[in-house]
This record gives sequence, C-alpha cells and structure tokens, in this order.
Amino acid sequence: MTTLTTDNVAAWRADTPGCAHRNHLNNAGAALMPRPVIDAITDHVRLESEIGGYEAADLRADEVWRGYDHLAEMVGAQARNIAVVANATAGFVQALSSFDFKPGDVIVTTRCDYTSNQIQYLALSTRLGVEIVHADDLPEGGVDPDSVRAIVRDRQPRLVAVSWIPTNSGLVQDVESVGLVCEEAGVPYIVDACQAVGQISIDVTRLRCDYLSATARKFMRGPRGIGFLYASDRALERGDHPLFVDMRGARWVIARAYEVAHTARRYEDWEFPYALVLGQAAAARYALDVGVEAARSRGWGLAGRLRAALGTIPGIRVLDRGKTRCAIVTMTADGRHADTIVKALKERRINTVSSLREFGIYDFDAKGIETAVRLSPHYYNTEAEVDEAVGAVRELTGG
Repeated sequence: MTTLTTDNVAAWRADTPGCAHRNHLNNAGAALMPRPVIDAITDHVRLESEIGGYEAADLRADEVWRGYDHLAEMVGAQARNIAVVANATAGFVQALSSFDFKPGDVIVTTRCDYTSNQIQYLALSTRLGVEIVHADDLPEGGVDPDSVRAIVRDRQPRLVAVSWIPTNSGLVQDVESVGLVCEEAGVPYIVDACQAVGQISIDVTRLRCDYLSATARKFMRGPRGIGFLYASDRALERGDHPLFVDMRGARWVIARAYEVAHTARRYEDWEFPYALVLGQAAAARYALDVGVEAARSRGWGLAGRLRAALGTIPGIRVLDRGKTRCAIVTMTADGRHADTIVKALKERRINTVSSLREFGIYDFDAKGIETAVRLSPHYYNTEAEVDEAVGAVRELTGG
C-alpha cells in the first residue's frame, strides 16, 4: 500500500476497538491491538481451556511456525534466524550473554542507548571488569559513526551495541553506518530495534548486524510480554548461544555434553505463552498487510504535525533532536513535572506517558531537564486526535 486514503484510516480504526474510547498517543509504550491480534490471543486461550495447554499448542503448531515467517519478513531475514523471546530486553540480554566477556574487554555503545541496556553494561563492568565506552554524538544528535570507527580502531572492542531509537526521544540513530564500521573491522554488532520495528522498514542485511532484538507491543501493535530476536547466520555459524541455554535451545546428548540447535531457536525457552506467540504472529501479519513504509509515512507525518504545533505554545519546549525524527515526540513545560501533565491528559482520555531522567541520563543532562512528556502517534491515529492533544496541552499549561 503506497497511497493512503481516509478509507484506509477508517478501516484501521474500525479494526481497533480502543479507538472508540481513547485518544491513544502512547504507541511507543504499547499500541492498541487490532482485532486479528485480539482474536488470535483470545481464541487460543479459549482453546487451551477446552483441550489443554500442550494439546492446544500441538493443534496450532502450523500457525505458530507460520509466525516465524511473518517475523522474518518484518526484518528481511529467514525463519531459521528468528527466535521468539519474552520481550526486546530479554532478547538483547540473550544476545549479550553469547559473549564470554573477560576483564578489560570493551563494549562500545551510544549516549542514547535504552536504560535497561545501560544498566546491563554497568553490571558487566561491575561483575566482570568490562569497560564501557560511549561514542560521541553528532552536533545535531545521535551517534557519530566516525567516533565509533575511531574507538573500534584504537580500542579493538569485543562488541558494539546500539539502540536504534531511544525510549526517551524521537531520535533515529544511524545504525546502518555503524554496521558498516563493524563489518569492516570484524566486530560483532547488536541492534536494539525495540522502538523501530513496525515504524521503520528493516533489512538486517543492510544493517550488517549479528543480532537484532524487537518487541511486539509497540509499533507492531502486538500484545505485551512477547518479542523476538534475529540472529545472523554469521552468529549461528560461530556457535554463539546464550549463557543459560534452555532445553528448547539445546539437547543434552551425553552426560557431560550438550548440542545447541542449528537455528536461532537456541535463544528460546521451552515454556512459551502460546496465546501471545500467536498474537505476535498476527501483529506481524497485520503490519505487513498495512505496509511498514505506509505506517512510517503516516505516523511520522502526524508526529511532525504534533511537534510543529506544540512548538508554538509558550512555555513548551520540544526536545527531539537528530537529522531523522520518528513517531515519538517529547516535550517539557516550564515549571511542570511531566507526571502532572500526563495525569491531566489521561483524565481527558488522551494517553501519553512520562519520561524521566533515569531513562536517559546522558540525554536528559545534555538537555538540562528532569522529566518529559512523551507522545507517540501511529498510522491509525487521526489529525483531529493530534490537534486535540495540542489543544489540551495548551489549556493545561496556560499557553
């Protein structure tokens, strides 16, 4: 789908029961699920209640496996390279644990990596003596690939890891250029695509990444509590596997030896929430039917409208930086904690969320702020909903 019409938007909204009750501008938190996703989840829960959990999984095995094809198509990969995991962070940790870090090893990352990732790096530093090096930002914001290149040349890192889109900003980082640096140097590369999947077309071949972690609940419009991990053929052929590999990811072949799965299944756990697995598959199929480029074009257009209008309100500061900005909009209001604005908007049935300094210390300190309001439209939102949110912010802040 390349040309969007009001009929497209009306159809998407008709598929989305939540649109009747809320102006949902928190898609970067968890998007409203469309009916095919809801039906996939509830139908399977009902089936489990009628015939049993293991038996229901067996009956739906073909649908489960088709889901791998849908997820692979979302990122330009093959089904063998996809693992279903609990969430994007869980997938990221599984990938990170594939590396046998030792004291003095260097991990290169950015100043805008996701807060959980930053904490995990610090934990590796504290427990194993790993050194964490943050690449410089470009003047306009976002990681500077030349800074990564210089660090890679001088420090010979064990790993480079980058969050494509941080949780606390509309910034889109240049992960493709970083991937080129890593490929040229032969350094393993992990991309956190938690906020990217569903709003940016992804081709892992172009990214040149060893791993890419993603979630269902955000711009892919799936359920909470499920995600997926891409593992490249290069990583699989190296024999990479998680530190605590599960019986689904490996076979215990003799008393003192195990054999890992040949595919990315080595990153999976035996116990699956199959209703959510099927919900994620349905969300991927729905996203592909909509067209990720169509979703990006509309969502980013609505975000641009939102930024421009918020920027005209006295006392409001729009915070997003970077050459490329996505469907996440952040703002702060003079003298107001973000929580008070988010609460007041929720009372008007407008869903937004607070972003706090602890979610992105480097970014927030550079901007001189403690809190921000995050608004994130998606393709099924309307111009009227964006304008309603702007009007509410204007009223609440006396603008």
